[in-house]
Amino acid sequence: MTDFELYFGLGREHIMDVTAYDHILFVIALCTIYQLSEWKKVLILVTAFTIGHSLTLALVILDWISVDSSLVEFLIPVTILVTALGNMIKRNKDFRNTSSRTNYFFALFFGLIHGLGFSNYLKALLGRDTDIIGQLFAFNVGLEVGQILIVLVFLGIAWLLTMILNVTRKDWILAISSAVAGIAITLMIETKFW
Repeated sequence: MTDFELYFGLGREHIMDVTAYDHILFVIALCTIYQLSEWKKVLILVTAFTIGHSLTLALVILDWISVDSSLVEFLIPVTILVTALGNMIKRNKDFRNTSSRTNYFFALFFGLIHGLGFSNYLKALLGRDTDIIGQLFAFNVGLEVGQILIVLVFLGIAWLLTMILNVTRKDWILAISSAVAGIAITLMIETKFW
């Protein structure tokens, strides 16, 4: 197995790990207001998240920044909650006019926070005598592929429920966003940050 394959697998597994479901929740929250036909917007959105994630991973691994892990553990569910609440506010608007640039900015910014969550573990894996840039690249490509798989499954389920079972888009957004917000609040309460 090459280094690329190893770190690609780590990135994909990191985003798809159901025991560390905070990233899955965030990706779901990001995609809730979109439909399958808007896949290009969603692809840009998750790529913005990956760019933010990648930037802070690199900054921590290169020892350019350091952030208290308990603060990060608290901020990650905060980003999920803010995204879910934003969806609930937007649910009554015409989604064709939803500001994509604002969504992309928040995905990028919140990606910065999520990148801090895995950085210490990845830093310990990489060590100092290795091709850090190549390994970071492979990890982030794996992360992006994992996110795209999550998005495809989620948008497929959304399409089935809204198109075939006639669940309204507003009801879908409210139900998913409320559930995600509830889980995010629970995660915030469980952190040691308090």
